[in-house]
Amino acid sequence: MIRTLWRGTLSFGLVTIPVGLYTAIEDRSPSFNQLRASDHSRIGYKRVSKADGDEVDYDEIVKGFEYERDRYVVFEDEELAALRPKSSRMVEIIQFVPLAQIDPIYFARPYYLAPEPAGAKAYALLSKAMADRNAVAVCKITMRDKEHLATLRLHDGIFVLETMHWPDEIRAFSLSDVGVDEIPEPRPREVQMAQALIENLTEDFDPSQFHDAYRERILEAVQAKVDGEEITVAETEEPATVVDLMEALRRSVEQSKGAKEATG
Repeated sequence: MIRTLWRGTLSFGLVTIPVGLYTAIEDRSPSFNQLRASDHSRIGYKRVSKADGDEVDYDEIVKGFEYERDRYVVFEDEELAALRPKSSRMVEIIQFVPLAQIDPIYFARPYYLAPEPAGAKAYALLSKAMADRNAVAVCKITMRDKEHLATLRLHDGIFVLETMHWPDEIRAFSLSDVGVDEIPEPRPREVQMAQALIENLTEDFDPSQFHDAYRERILEAVQAKVDGEEITVAETEEPATVVDLMEALRRSVEQSKGAKEATG
């Protein structure tokens, strides 16, 4: 049985649907522990003061907010508790919007939102209505003492709740910030070549054709070491740099066209 992260209700007008929240992703990135070289014992860390290097007991630690560089205001646990959002077990739908109007930069983390047995009928009704309208719900949810803006959309007949970044969390960015003051106008022939390359590389999205090659190499190397085998390091060749833009486009179009014909 999959463990639920959160249980509550999905509010749609005066309709309430008992639901559970479940993790939708699993991070499989390889992770390594730091070990002492002599005996492979795990490395631990101590809480020390940066002022004098002395170790600090847990009951001596307080929470401070840095409002200026190296200047802090300190909060007691009771003060922070009073400021936290009220505990809510409700996903509140605020409005419905077309998905195309939401910039993907706002999306943070997806979760599955599944009905409790008693809410299956109302869940099915809302999912059918949203599917017919191709609508996405904007909602709010409180998790781990934090209020989140979120979207609710359908994926294979199941609601996916995706937490979002708040608008003021998205950094303003300009190319001038990185020293690019002007974008030159491309020549028509360059645009045509770029469009031809896009055409040759365009196909239906199939996520099953992608995989984490680095993770696979790590796991293969781990098994080899467990089996006592020696790992050989293969030299990688850097791709040749083509300085001329049109020549780079021409070669790219030829390569992509050949690859498309081979797989087509």
